[in-house]
Amino acid sequence: MTVSGRRSGRPSVAGLIAMPPGSRTRLCNRLRTHRAGKGARRSMGERDFITLVDGVHQLVKAPIVLVWDRLNTQVSHAIRELLTEREWLTVFLLPSYSPDLNMAGTGLTLDTPASP
Repeated sequence: MTVSGRRSGRPSVAGLIAMPPGSRTRLCNRLRTHRAGKGARRSMGERDFITLVDGVHQLVKAPIVLVWDRLNTQVSHAIRELLTEREWLTVFLLPSYSPDLNMAGTGLTLDTPASP
């Protein structure tokens, strides 16, 4: 994606990897451009995430399991209400801080052997 500079807006993207059993894996995304303006939202909101999830559900025609990283819009009261309306959706939230699951900041790399 090319962003031309001033006054072009701020892009936001959210994506899902859909892996339906017996079908090919798909990368689904939602791209939004947020125009500058006082009081205007500059990131994706609850409705954007739900639109993405609903679209993927229509595409794969199967239950969906989401693993989210606790972005503020992913744990808001509004999103919880929208998610409970969808019986086909299961959401797991990653722990807010889990060095065992997150190698960033530990000094380890993928080349570092695991300790016994």
